[in-house]
Amino acid sequence: MHALRPLLRKSLFNLFAATLACAALLAPRAASAEALLLIEADSGKVLQADNATIPWYPASVTKIMTAYVTLRAVKDGRLTLDTLLTVSPTAASQSPSKMGFRPGTQLTVDNALKMMMVKSANDMAVVLAEGVGGSIDGFSAMMNDTAKKLGMTQTSYVNPNGLPADGQITSARDLGILARSFLRDLPEYEYFVHIPAIRFGKRTTGNFNKLIGRYPGADGFKTGFICASGYNLVASATRNGRRLIAVVLGANSGTARAVKAAQLLERGFSQDNLTWLRPSLGTVDNLVPVDASPPNLRDEMCGGHRKRPASDDDDALIAANGGTSGSASATGGEAQVTFFTAGLQPPLMKASELMASAPAAAEPVLVYTGPTRTGTALIAAVAADADQQAASKPRGKKSRVAKKPDAADKPKDAGKDGAKDTKTAAAKPVAKPAEAKNNDKNAGKSDAKTAAKPAAPKHAAAKHDAAAKPAEKPAASSDPKPAKPKAATKPAAKPANNS
Repeated sequence: MHALRPLLRKSLFNLFAATLACAALLAPRAASAEALLLIEADSGKVLQADNATIPWYPASVTKIMTAYVTLRAVKDGRLTLDTLLTVSPTAASQSPSKMGFRPGTQLTVDNALKMMMVKSANDMAVVLAEGVGGSIDGFSAMMNDTAKKLGMTQTSYVNPNGLPADGQITSARDLGILARSFLRDLPEYEYFVHIPAIRFGKRTTGNFNKLIGRYPGADGFKTGFICASGYNLVASATRNGRRLIAVVLGANSGTARAVKAAQLLERGFSQDNLTWLRPSLGTVDNLVPVDASPPNLRDEMCGGHRKRPASDDDDALIAANGGTSGSASATGGEAQVTFFTAGLQPPLMKASELMASAPAAAEPVLVYTGPTRTGTALIAAVAADADQQAASKPRGKKSRVAKKPDAADKPKDAGKDGAKDTKTAAAKPVAKPAEAKNNDKNAGKSDAKTAAKPAAPKHAAAKHDAAAKPAEKPAASSDPKPAKPKAATKPAAKPANNS
């Protein structure tokens, strides 16, 4: 037995060395245009950090701080969730993604927060900023003061929504600190970061964070995207009473960032019994900031080689340009998950398959304009918003319908502007752009006069071509062009102004 002990020790040492080698080979490698961070929510212990202290453009993950500052004001009694806020012209002018309410529309702090966190509504972020801080600049100063108090030494804000602006900077480290602070300081308002979907009127919007309803235990936080930053995500999940926070910055699609976050979280939950294999990385507060400029990913994310995403909501699967920094390690990461979970628990579905699946069924949270309502008043408010949506729809379709000469036969917008649309649709397509662009009432009247007399009889008896030339003789009705020379001359100048 004594003779066998050295051999046994040597075998165990070799096995240990082989295990470390495998772990090193399978460990995630940081991409040049990507930052990753995984921490424990309670302790702040860092489980993985790749480029975590490199400055980065935050995009819409900025709204985590907007929600934090707003809810601190609520907690401190400076306003309530029922406080009514008004949409200003500045808020209404923000770029999408947004709710699109007109200036003067009122809604509660509660509803504005839900719209901002689920739909990533940029206009709602400004509504909250103006309601809490008086102005965008005033609220940004509050955000920066809060960041300083929390120890977010790499962060500065100039707006509440993360739209491109000089000086809007953060890091994965600082976002990890912010997420921990939110959970620690505002536990009673935590539900705002994991609402699965909202319903406004007849429109339901799912959370842009694809982990919600897909990854087991997912319970936060927020997504973000601008061309310069790539696709960002701060995510959290809880399993067996242990909560982890993952930060992904610079992924190349909405699905890719969710896949990477799921891989990080799964790796963290699976390492309970293997932490002794890895050196301690300390806590997130102790990560040393890097003094550098944030990478600008505009060319990679929005260059001519790929279709520019319309918003933070990107439903495309992992980009086909594999091997780039945004999609690198998508499959390798899943192999790592398999390695670390082997023998410890049943393997989870591949992260990419998980993110491609439909989210778990969940009742969307109702949001609405106006003051806080309950019971029948709430039903009436939701119905009123739905009616408003229906009333605004024809305006979007009007110009498309107007381009077809035969649209006069079956006007789709017959309802709100039914009579007027029928008559203007009867005019030549040439005359349409002016009406679609300017909604010129005088032009509408003149068209209506010329079309009024013949429109009724000729629609009933003649073909749609005849309807196009109500003012002409029946003989000329087969040719659409001669109709209404006067109407044709007016629009000719107006389309030039149409951008």
